[in-house]
Amino acid sequence: MKRYANASLVYALLAMVGGVFYREFTKFNDFTGKTTLSVVHTHYFMLGMVFFLLLLLLEKQFSFTGKKTALPLTVYHVGLNLTGAMFLVRGVVQVLETPLSSGLNAAISGMAGIGHILLGVSLVLLLVQIRRSVVTK
Repeated sequence: MKRYANASLVYALLAMVGGVFYREFTKFNDFTGKTTLSVVHTHYFMLGMVFFLLLLLLEKQFSFTGKKTALPLTVYHVGLNLTGAMFLVRGVVQVLETPLSSGLNAAISGMAGIGHILLGVSLVLLLVQIRRSVVTK
């Protein structure tokens, strides 16, 4: 349970840093348009902090954490941080209005997509583990 609490705290801090960076970076560059920097804050709060707080509560109630949860949790962390990093990259490019080749543009989108896929797959695997522990209790 301590790992879930620590992960929740780390993601809350990342969310706040992401929000402050979005506000200050756009203000510093006099940018008023839409940018994906705005979603870094909410992704880290919801998929990071809130998700791991919920896992903490579920662990307390059902004790689902075991050998089979280590890999999905690792993949979840990788997926969330890959997604967040690509949102950051995309947002900085948008704010700075940096021209990208079509290949680089697609690569950034593709990496963000891979991060979302990793998040989705690991989420399903974790839900299956939680369901198994609930059914057996």
